[in-house]
Amino acid sequence: MNRRLEHLTSEIERGVREVLARGLHDPRVRGLITVTTVRVLPDFSRAVIGISVLPAEQQELTFHGISAAAAYIRREVGELVNTRELPKFEFQLDTSLKKQASLLAALDRAKSEFKDPPPAPPETSAL
Repeated sequence: MNRRLEHLTSEIERGVREVLARGLHDPRVRGLITVTTVRVLPDFSRAVIGISVLPAEQQELTFHGISAAAAYIRREVGELVNTRELPKFEFQLDTSLKKQASLLAALDRAKSEFKDPPPAPPETSAL
């Protein structure tokens, strides 16, 4: 990745985070929204932005709201980023963080079960 592409990618990521932190006036957009990845295509035509939404019950509705506001978000980021032309924004729902969290929780449960084995049944003495 060349320097110009890396710089634009980081500026877009910063700008999108700032715009989302300010909030959108869309009742569908709720919850904790995290920008997980930003990838700008080498021809600078498109920026693919991965987002994660918590709680999971809100993710589909929030994703649709953010996707519908992509042009607005792009315009707002354009005012923050110093570039002649900004690529089109495409948002993708990133569920990898949720998968990692559930995997870590499962590993913690298994670890605690391994450390604390179930108590042995009491011994009965034969008379």
